[in-house]
Amino acid sequence: MGASLLTGAVYSDERGSVSFVNDFKFNDISRFYIIENSETHPVRAWQGHKLDCKNFYCIAGSFQVSYVRVDDWENPSASLKVDRVVLTASKSAVLSIPAGYANAIKALEPGSRLMSFSTLPLDQVKEDDVRFDKSKWNFDE
Repeated sequence: MGASLLTGAVYSDERGSVSFVNDFKFNDISRFYIIENSETHPVRAWQGHKLDCKNFYCIAGSFQVSYVRVDDWENPSASLKVDRVVLTASKSAVLSIPAGYANAIKALEPGSRLMSFSTLPLDQVKEDDVRFDKSKWNFDE
């Protein structure tokens, strides 16, 4: 199964707004963290996970999230297909990337914040985290 985008909605009235993605289930989530880049141009790339599933939700601004299914963890092909999704705080959605993928994250505007929900406990992350060179795959089209 590949990555999926679960769309939600934003409800607004005179009291303010509520953003939600009701189809996202927290069953296997072990932890979460928030990413905020110091600038819009740095890209966090490429971080692969053999076991950990990543789920991304934009809480401020916007991010481009690129991802690729890794074919060989020791020597992956440079010609793998890269998929991209833009997540924005104004359009409530969760991008779920299953285990077996590498991802790259790029903030598209200052002050952007991205929440990540992970399925692997922190004490197991070191064995699962695989870093690839930033230029391995093209995160921009």
